[in-house]
Amino acid sequence: MTEPATIVTTVAEGVARITWTPDQPVDVVRNEVAAALLEHARVEALVDPGDEPAQRVATWAGLRREGVMRGVTVDGEPVDRIVYARLATDVPAHEPEGFRALLNSFLPRKRAIGQMLLRDPDARVLLCQLTYKQDWDLPGGVVEVGESPHSAVSREVEEELGLQVPAGALLLTDWLPAWSGWDDALCLVFDGGVHAATVTDAIVRQTREIRSAEFCTLDQVRQRAADFTARRVEAALANVDRGGPAYTESGR
Repeated sequence: MTEPATIVTTVAEGVARITWTPDQPVDVVRNEVAAALLEHARVEALVDPGDEPAQRVATWAGLRREGVMRGVTVDGEPVDRIVYARLATDVPAHEPEGFRALLNSFLPRKRAIGQMLLRDPDARVLLCQLTYKQDWDLPGGVVEVGESPHSAVSREVEEELGLQVPAGALLLTDWLPAWSGWDDALCLVFDGGVHAATVTDAIVRQTREIRSAEFCTLDQVRQRAADFTARRVEAALANVDRGGPAYTESGR
């Protein structure tokens, strides 16, 4: 007996899982997804990360990419699978909003980090000694989803140090390659202006993240910070008087 080319199985209450053979046209899979959504709130597919044709079928059948499920047991072996799914409440993919949401689900995304360059009259730079790593760094942090980097860096400085400092001009965009378990990211360094050295007396540390904070000379920056952070600080400082943002990769 010939096995059906497309199989829809109920795997939990309101949840169906769809599989298909490699020769299945997108239209067939799309129709099966639509039919399954008449009786289920969710239809999902688990696709091999190495199977690009199947990923294309899943996408153009209207299934949104949700992420990677690691260590799924298939034929007794742990493997990774990309999770695609469509909900009965999702905007149809043929409508502009639904199509944009579909594209948004699989297009690349990058982490953004906002940092602030605060200086004192002696051209020293404010660095933070962090609780979760050995090297020192500029104040700042990860930009939240839907948050502007310009707003994020002021928020982070206030949360971490208790200082209300409006972010100034963008000084540097520094691309950080993937490293030690981190995906790649963009670090945006904004001008925090020149402040009296005594501004550190007003710091209220977020103790779970910040051990201490102080103004450092460039020599101290090179001693205390990671090499790529020191390069980023130097590049940002060099651009303070140039009147426009620069671009670096790992500070170079």
